[in-house]
Amino acid sequence: MAGPQHLNEEIPLRRALTMTVVATTLTLGLAACGSDSDTGSGSSGTGKGGGALKVGMAYDVGGRGDQSFNDSAAKGLDKAKSELGVSAKESEANTGEAESAREQRLQTLVDGGYTTVVAVGFAYAKAVGKVAKENPDVKFAIIDDASDDSKGDNVEQITFSENEGSYLIGAAAALKTKTNHIGFVGGVQTPLIKKFEAGYIAGAKKVKPSIKIDSTYLTQPPDFTGFADPAKGKTAADGQFQAGADIVYHAAGGSGAGVFNAAKAAGANKWAIGVDSDQALTADPAVRSLILTSMVKNVNVGVYDFIKSVKDGSFKAGNKVFDLKSGGVSVATTGGHIDDIKTKLDPLREQIISGSIKVPTTP
Repeated sequence: MAGPQHLNEEIPLRRALTMTVVATTLTLGLAACGSDSDTGSGSSGTGKGGGALKVGMAYDVGGRGDQSFNDSAAKGLDKAKSELGVSAKESEANTGEAESAREQRLQTLVDGGYTTVVAVGFAYAKAVGKVAKENPDVKFAIIDDASDDSKGDNVEQITFSENEGSYLIGAAAALKTKTNHIGFVGGVQTPLIKKFEAGYIAGAKKVKPSIKIDSTYLTQPPDFTGFADPAKGKTAADGQFQAGADIVYHAAGGSGAGVFNAAKAAGANKWAIGVDSDQALTADPAVRSLILTSMVKNVNVGVYDFIKSVKDGSFKAGNKVFDLKSGGVSVATTGGHIDDIKTKLDPLREQIISGSIKVPTTP
């Protein structure tokens, strides 16, 4: 925010000073909330003061460019900018930040006129609950949380059936392993990440009951650095490959880059499995050929649907679940590495959709 280039000499000094203080205060407020950027423009929809619908996106640690969870959310925002003509402001969390920082980030977006706000990640649960109650005219969405902490009359809680997609990933790993030994690396040991692990184990054991499965978590709450520490991801996967696993699936956000590097270092016939995005398309080109498949969690679909519902007046508060049947989760086929087992995976997918296979949510 900037004042006029030239102040008329007749404007009282007090007014000029007031404008300077306001501009400085706004600048400091944004700086305290992590990195921010304004993106997109449009002329349709409505926001505070008219004009394009203004959407604020508060990312988890790693932000846009993490090649995983945050990037999937960003994809939904980009589609909304392109197809719905919304304007947007993006901001991301800092590692180890206090709860007050998340609250301030959301409130800063609201104060900037962003009347539709998306919080990416369960870490925002309490912040969303508090800020949403204080701003009842603003529509909020939170990704990966359906707790009472974030519940509100103006909050859509967007969750996914990660266990269902992971079940198919586990089945694929069991069908492709040559050592009858696979691994799982979780970023932080939370109920959410345990859903990935649970589905993976269940799917693998459905195909090969005797298969060996190693599981490693990088950190425990309240330490959430496990989602943004590639070095720890590599160390964990290195250990699993050295112990005999030939396929390792990660649900570790940015730490997954380390899992991919470990697969490359492990040599021939070692594979990694990606998560959230189709990582054979988004990871470092040097490791893409080692990614067997990915459990795609279509956060972009949830984000876009939420923004569209606000724009067309169909917003509804409460928990909205994106499952295998609705296309909320899927299995990537980039590279053709699992084409030969498609006929074995498809019946499992249909059984999950029909309800004849009940996928657990805890290991």
